[in-house]
Amino acid sequence: MPRFDLPLAELQTYRPDIAEPDDFDDFWATTLAESRAVGGEAVVVPVETPLTTLEAYDVTFPGFGGDPVKAWLLLPAGAQHPLPAVVEYNGYGGGRGLPFERLGWASSGYAHLFMDTRGQGSMWGAGGDTADPHGTGPSSTGFMTRGIEDPAGYYYRRVFTDAVRAIDAVRALPQVDPARVAVAGGSQGGGIALAAAGLADDLVAVLPDVPFLCHFERAVGLTDRDPYQEVVRYLSVHRGADEHVFRTLSYFDGANLAKRATASTLFSVALMDLTCPPSTVFAAFNHYAGEDKAIEVYTHNDHEGGQAYQWQAQARFLGERI
Repeated sequence: MPRFDLPLAELQTYRPDIAEPDDFDDFWATTLAESRAVGGEAVVVPVETPLTTLEAYDVTFPGFGGDPVKAWLLLPAGAQHPLPAVVEYNGYGGGRGLPFERLGWASSGYAHLFMDTRGQGSMWGAGGDTADPHGTGPSSTGFMTRGIEDPAGYYYRRVFTDAVRAIDAVRALPQVDPARVAVAGGSQGGGIALAAAGLADDLVAVLPDVPFLCHFERAVGLTDRDPYQEVVRYLSVHRGADEHVFRTLSYFDGANLAKRATASTLFSVALMDLTCPPSTVFAAFNHYAGEDKAIEVYTHNDHEGGQAYQWQAQARFLGERI
């Protein structure tokens, strides 16, 4: 496909003004405090797998409102504890799958917690195991418009809170060094990692790969692909709701959350990405508050980005900071 967004030289300085509600910080502080106040501890149960070099555990931890959220924990067999940890978030529509599907981080000496995304897990992969027990008003197919009429009921309020509570949970594990925790993810997972970076304290690194959920207003008007098209379809029916919808989304915009993130970060972007347009990724990257930041640019890739090349770059980047 042809390049459709701004030239790279313009992308590198693209730092648009993005609407941010006055109560943004209070909204998130209250949200996280309420869920933490519910309490609860992670339940960690060993599982049998064909793996001989890694130990696998089924984890259930309290997420938004104390809701149970599933995850897989992988540890290097026989490793000396405590370990640095990577908390990883998943792409849109996928579930946590099976425990032996993602072996790179644990095989490299990290404790690896892979979080299930509530309500998802039935579009691709090997499935998810976490319900989203909260109802919403009218929405289009998918997750982007669930509860979009009110920030307090919006779907990603629950998901982003789960992401922070996953960090809380992994830091409480005896096998983990709580001072050496990083977050990672691709696409939706990258957007969730960026949100976690803006909402959680003292992360050692953040690794958003072709992140979704950034600069909503531009993305919705620029790409004809899902998931952003879910918002277009909603607005095509709910005519005149634009201002209200984009105000809700502003609480969850990766660019606004990036302004509050200070950990070392390695982004990636693909210049032919029709799912997460490059200008939306650069908007978040250029707003990112941390000084130790870098971005890998894949000039001729669509949303697949760098794939294994990017993981290798992430492992090198994180290893240098761990």
